[in-house]
Amino acid sequence: MYLGKVMVVFGTRPEAIKMAPVVKELEKVADIETIVVVTAQHREMLDQVLYLFDINPKYDLDLMKEKQDLYSITAGVILGLQKIIETEKPDLLLVHGDTSTTFAAALAAFYQKVPVGHVEAGLRTKNKYSPYPEEMNRVLTSRLAELHFAPTDTARENLLAEATANFKIWVTGNTVIDALLKVVKEEYILADSLANINTDNRIILVTTHRRENWGNKMKDIYKALLDLVAEFADIELVFPVHMNPIVRDLAVEMLGNKERIHLIEPLDYEPFANLMNKSYMILTDSGGLQEEAPSLGKPVLVLRDTTERPEAVVAGTVKLVGTVRDNIYREAKLLLNDEGEYMKMAKAINPYGDGQAALRIVNVIKDFLYTRIGSEV
Repeated sequence: MYLGKVMVVFGTRPEAIKMAPVVKELEKVADIETIVVVTAQHREMLDQVLYLFDINPKYDLDLMKEKQDLYSITAGVILGLQKIIETEKPDLLLVHGDTSTTFAAALAAFYQKVPVGHVEAGLRTKNKYSPYPEEMNRVLTSRLAELHFAPTDTARENLLAEATANFKIWVTGNTVIDALLKVVKEEYILADSLANINTDNRIILVTTHRRENWGNKMKDIYKALLDLVAEFADIELVFPVHMNPIVRDLAVEMLGNKERIHLIEPLDYEPFANLMNKSYMILTDSGGLQEEAPSLGKPVLVLRDTTERPEAVVAGTVKLVGTVRDNIYREAKLLLNDEGEYMKMAKAINPYGDGQAALRIVNVIKDFLYTRIGSEV
């Protein structure tokens, strides 16, 4: 029985990583026609994930351009999807998380009365400017969605508190764990760009990119990194530097040409995941790494003042340390000096699932499409 057509829309590398397991699971269902649309909100960080997971988009909006802003991305997604949705007439449009692509695609679907499924629904900081614009992107997407795939019970409770109907919410785990477990290999050989790293030392993986950290907050983060390298002779800081020139220029200015600090180009997902597996701990303002690293037993210090992933804090897999120089230095030093504190975080149970989230999501989609067919007969 033909169940219908599912359109999957995403535009950035993190979205592609988390949606890849869902796409591959959908493709196993002969009765569902799966159409992938990429907006390429971030072109250079997207294509390698498509290649890694063998995903071939039917449509590519190719939106990325130099000095793009939120206005151009949002308008580009809505206008670009208008004709595609009109042509394909999907029975469900699937989006992920909290990017501008996510919100704009959900809105474009709503304008044509196409139901929306939201993967990784219900994350909240309850501060609309932190993270910006992600917090409002996901809140607004929730108001437009029919199917809410919450990664945890905490996310489900957030949705219920906003009057989302209980029967529209499913707790599935996070699909990033599905993706991670497929690419991490103990025997993996690190990329040539990491050849000059002394792997006998402890590797600290660093990422920064959040808009709310630009400026003085990011300077404080980098000062804390310099403090750590000065004190601990047995650490190597590895920093795949984000492509945004605001981040890149400051990183080069403050951290460039420093002993045991390795500023490298952004890595493809597979080498990055395996570098994470070989690291001692992670310092990041990323959202996704708060979910991934604990699956590999790696403590995460979150360089933000808020997090939409409080269950990780409660579980003890991550610690919210903010952006104040002394706080970052103190908390990282504790994990470097105190094996008991380190193991407490490394051995904590990851609350984000077992690697079967995509299968759970697709089973719900099958039931949804089947019910729609029945209601139309």
